[in-house]
Amino acid sequence: MDHSFKVAGFNANGIRPRTPIILDWLKNNNPDVLCVQETKVQDPDFPERPYKEAGYHLAYMGQKSYHGVAILSKTPLFHVLKGFNDGEENEAARFISAQTGSNIIIVNTYVPQGQQPDSEKFKYKIQWYERLLVHFQSNFNPDSPVIWVGDLNVAPTSLDVYDPDRLYGSVCYHPDEHKALEKLMAFGFIDIYRKHKPDEKEFTFWDYRIPNAVKRGLGWRIDHILATRPMAEKSIGTWIDKTPRLLPKPSDHTFIVAEFKV
Repeated sequence: MDHSFKVAGFNANGIRPRTPIILDWLKNNNPDVLCVQETKVQDPDFPERPYKEAGYHLAYMGQKSYHGVAILSKTPLFHVLKGFNDGEENEAARFISAQTGSNIIIVNTYVPQGQQPDSEKFKYKIQWYERLLVHFQSNFNPDSPVIWVGDLNVAPTSLDVYDPDRLYGSVCYHPDEHKALEKLMAFGFIDIYRKHKPDEKEFTFWDYRIPNAVKRGLGWRIDHILATRPMAEKSIGTWIDKTPRLLPKPSDHTFIVAEFKV
């Protein structure tokens, strides 16, 4: 018998200060899996207890002050993989994957932001996408049940930024980033949000530095849930919950959710 499987993603911009917001959201929305990016905490200092008390199993990879990824799951997590383990240097805490008790593979990524298109950090971002593609090709099958969640730091189309004409060519909305993401999508991933909402203009990120950015609609959709075809065909809905971004002391991102019949 089919049952609902709800997956969410959230860039917390620091999991410790955002734990009250996350716990409240978990209580109200009851996802099976939540993927968190930018936890900004070393593994020994990860705030495990409140999440375990809320009924979640944990897998995480962190570092001091920067980056960090975590998977929260209602069922135990198996085959946890932290980082690419490809022998390359610069292995920041940006990638974690695991298999859930439902035998669904969850991939959680925090893609480098890139700073400026003419910077070394931008080159690193493109290289990171290339490494991710190699990792997918080496470790996963497009016919496997994979859900890829994360802050990908790319707005794929003109619907995904508030001013596409002015912002085109800037970091996170640059043709080189679009090509890098398209190569990954070609591996076998489908944008679940666009599958169900082909014409919607909604966002997951609003810059702190822009006054009243959320109310003014000055955002970006750079947080995504993608899935291989076997999972995408089971998806039944998706939404972005803007409410947490309007709370006191919010992250600059908010939650994106997708639901599947499995």
